[in-house]
Amino acid sequence: MDTNAALAVLTALAQPHRLAIFRWLVQRGPDGAFAGEIAGALGLAATTQSFHLKALAGAGLLSAEPQGRHIRYRADLDAVRGLVDYLTENCCGGDPSRCEPPLRPGRVAGRRFPHPGTTP
Repeated sequence: MDTNAALAVLTALAQPHRLAIFRWLVQRGPDGAFAGEIAGALGLAATTQSFHLKALAGAGLLSAEPQGRHIRYRADLDAVRGLVDYLTENCCGGDPSRCEPPLRPGRVAGRRFPHPGTTP
């Protein structure tokens, strides 16, 4: 990930409704959800939600898959991992063994750390 891509991701997430949508879709996992499900779960108006989904997709945080007359949205966890990797690529001068506690989820200098909520 380069600086411009990192800024696009951070900008997209720096809004309460977009952050809530993304976090909710992360919880849904690979199944994702249709726009109506997202709106119902988060109490967003359709026009407001459409604007936010477009911003998240434009930043590469969501995938949008047409299914008939509807669109299924899924969180792109690789985009967030890329952001974490970008932000931490020089953690502790490039020596992740000096980082306490280890950063997670994501990768620091080639090491994978477990996802939150799992036992390392």
